[in-house]
Amino acid sequence: MDLAYLAQLPEAEFVERRHRVLEQMQDNSAFIIFTETEKRRNNDCDYLFRPDSYFWYLTGFAEPKAALLLIKRAGQIESVIFVRAKDPLMEIWNGRRLGVECAAGQLHVDQAYDIEELATIFAEKTQNLTACYYAQGWQAWGDELVGGVFSDVIDWRPMLAEMRLIKSTAEIALIQQACHISALAHIRAMKQTRPNRYEMEIEGEIQHEFTRFGSRFPSYNSIVASGDNACILHYNENSAVMKDGDLLLIDAGAEFAYYAGDITRTIPVNGKFSEPQKALYELVLTAQKEAIQLLVPGNSIKKTNDRVIEVLTEGLVRLGILHGNVETLIQEKAYRQFYMHGLGHWLGLDVHDVGDYSQERSRPLEIGMVITVEPGLYISRDADVPEEYKGIGIRIEDNLLITEYGNKNLTSGCPKEIADIEAIMAS
Repeated sequence: MDLAYLAQLPEAEFVERRHRVLEQMQDNSAFIIFTETEKRRNNDCDYLFRPDSYFWYLTGFAEPKAALLLIKRAGQIESVIFVRAKDPLMEIWNGRRLGVECAAGQLHVDQAYDIEELATIFAEKTQNLTACYYAQGWQAWGDELVGGVFSDVIDWRPMLAEMRLIKSTAEIALIQQACHISALAHIRAMKQTRPNRYEMEIEGEIQHEFTRFGSRFPSYNSIVASGDNACILHYNENSAVMKDGDLLLIDAGAEFAYYAGDITRTIPVNGKFSEPQKALYELVLTAQKEAIQLLVPGNSIKKTNDRVIEVLTEGLVRLGILHGNVETLIQEKAYRQFYMHGLGHWLGLDVHDVGDYSQERSRPLEIGMVITVEPGLYISRDADVPEEYKGIGIRIEDNLLITEYGNKNLTSGCPKEIADIEAIMAS
């Protein structure tokens, strides 16, 4: 297959997005957005650079220290990109730069300037404009250049977040590839998991599969949590030795062309679920399957999560983990000690993608949204429950595209039935 990590959207899509922004801007205004700068890791070493997702969304440009300026004045529009100048010495040491001369043509904007000229050019081009769309505090180095120039500053984040929430056909294809690679990595992890290996070894197996299929980076820090570590929701130390008889929760997703996959699977370290583990796992799986049936256009994450809470609470009572009337337990939120997070989140250029959920995630779902669905149960070793359930953390997560027919599970290639997991681990 083509290992084109830098595969991206058609150039026309970035142009169309900028036009949509300009259409929403008030007349006689400017819009400016900055990307990230390189970040120090230690001493003279930087973290590998990734562009700001909002900036990438409008430009498709992946170099650090750049800015995009849009101007709308008396029916006339203008697009300007600011990039680093060509520098032969720096390019020998740190890599090639697009440069000012090629930027306008390659990025399909009207003009390009050296980023070092931004303060001067910005002041010239925004003279007599009455408003500026800018996200104060988003990029600190941009604040220094723009701060104080305009009295009327409008935050562009709500506008862009709403645009990013509904995915285009091309975006969906990239997310699907990220999900496919993520699924392959989880299958490899199932095959490589066994007692006495370190969690970090399985993380390495996951990263191997990401890279092999064209994903240079995970879309977030991989969680490889065995035993009671699975009860830490964002555990990423990944340093423990996996023990015979424990479960292993793996929450890991590949980033492909800057779009995220996000899968969680929970598997037995020794390849076989115990009976108590099966009981809890099947409960979470049943809740997830019901949620998938409900996550369709017009419904909401909140309504779906309400049903998930019912399923989980009923099951916890049946297993003797909770005691009392199910309705009363739900009203008292007794389940929160075992299921303390939400059902899912938007997915896209960021793993926790942008977009308004409305109050308690009550926004009706629409065609083109991509969401995760990830119920879980986390029973710590200190919980007041029957001994056989202590120290078990389970989460099952898939990625759904909302469609006119309901939804499409983009991560269905990653097995989650007990028999399928055990068969893969036995192989």
